[in-house]
Amino acid sequence: MNEIEPYNPLDKRHLGESVADALLRSAPERIGKIQKFRGAGIYAIYYVGNFELYSPIVIRNRKNRFDCPIYVGKAVPAGARKGDFGLGLDPGTALFNRLNEHGKSIEQADDLALDDFFCRYLVVDDIWIPLGESLLISKFQPLWNNWVDGFGNHDPGRGRYNQERSRWDVLHPGRPFAAKCADRKESLEQIRADVRARLRDAHD
Repeated sequence: MNEIEPYNPLDKRHLGESVADALLRSAPERIGKIQKFRGAGIYAIYYVGNFELYSPIVIRNRKNRFDCPIYVGKAVPAGARKGDFGLGLDPGTALFNRLNEHGKSIEQADDLALDDFFCRYLVVDDIWIPLGESLLISKFQPLWNNWVDGFGNHDPGRGRYNQERSRWDVLHPGRPFAAKCADRKESLEQIRADVRARLRDAHD
C-alpha cells in the first residue's frame, strides 16, 4: 500500500515557496532606477542585453516574460552577516544597498550595460530570507550563482589580492579590485566555452 504524505501548509518548504512565489509575482524594475527603501530580503536579477553568450537567457526574458534570472541573492541586516542570525535586527536599507552594489559592479564591467538589467525584489521577514533565496536558486539554477562565480564579491582588501580572480571578473573585466587579484588558471576562452555548453544543455 502506498503511503501518501498529508499536505502540510505550514511545512517549511511550502512556506518558503510562498515567499519565492511572492517575489516572482512582483513587477520587474530596471536595477538602476530603484528608489531607496528600507528592509532586508531577496531578489532576482534579469538580463535582456546583447551579450552574445547570454542569448539563451535573453530569449526567455524578452517581451516582459522574465522567466530566467541570471542571478538570485539575498540581503540581510549587517549583524546577521557578522554571525548573528539576524532575527529582529534593524534591516536598515540592506536590500536597496545590495542592489545598488550590484548596479555598480555592472557599470564597471567593460562589456555590460546597466540599462540591460532588471530585477524583482521582495522585503521579507528576516527568518524567511535564507529559505526563499535557497528555493529560488534551486528552481532556476541561475548562471551567475552556479557557473560564473564572483558577481557578488567585494573587494578582498590589501593582503588578499593573491587570491584568484573570479570567473565573473574574467568574463566581465572592469572592476578595479579584480584587476589587483591573481590571474586565473582558466582562460577566458575556456570559461566562455563552458558557459556556452551549460546554457545549451539548460535551455535546448
